[in-house]
Amino acid sequence: MGLWRRVFAACYDRCSAGAERAGLGAERDTLLAHARGRVLEIGAGTGVNVDHYPPGADVVYTEPDAHMARRLRNHGVEVVQAGAESLPFADGSFDTVVSTMVLCTVPDVPAALREVHRVLASGGHLLFLEHVRGEPGSKLARRQDRFHRPWKAIGCGCNCNRDLLAAIEGEFRVDDVRDEEWPYLGPLTPRVVVGSAS
Repeated sequence: MGLWRRVFAACYDRCSAGAERAGLGAERDTLLAHARGRVLEIGAGTGVNVDHYPPGADVVYTEPDAHMARRLRNHGVEVVQAGAESLPFADGSFDTVVSTMVLCTVPDVPAALREVHRVLASGGHLLFLEHVRGEPGSKLARRQDRFHRPWKAIGCGCNCNRDLLAAIEGEFRVDDVRDEEWPYLGPLTPRVVVGSAS
């Protein structure tokens, strides 16, 4: 698995470039324009978001995977190698937390969201862009369940069938959300939720 993780990290940006050009990059711009104050990005991967933050944004990046973290550091940013379930920061340390295409891989989503809640300052916001489970009973949901196990192995822990909006709503008040399907994200992960929570 270690070798595949290294290969996955090396190929990630190249494999996702088409989706970024098709619209995902523009969606990152729109979402991250709302980042305010001191910002924490959880599971920052190879650093796809780095160039989408507003100029001068004060961002701390976390990434638990050593291969991803090495590529993230190539952007010249501060990287803390830590998982979202155990963030090494004091309570109320950040005004904004960013989560984009990461909660699918977190082993314990409720624990991660509790940690995000803990490190957010009073009045702070979670900005999220996550692919989610298809509507109950839909062809997409059935397809996600059918291919979940092989997809998780190929995607280094990506769970294509998680109801992440419900998880976020269980810990935060969702202030704004768009629930859409973006076909350019592929047949297993086209449904996304984008928004902010406090």
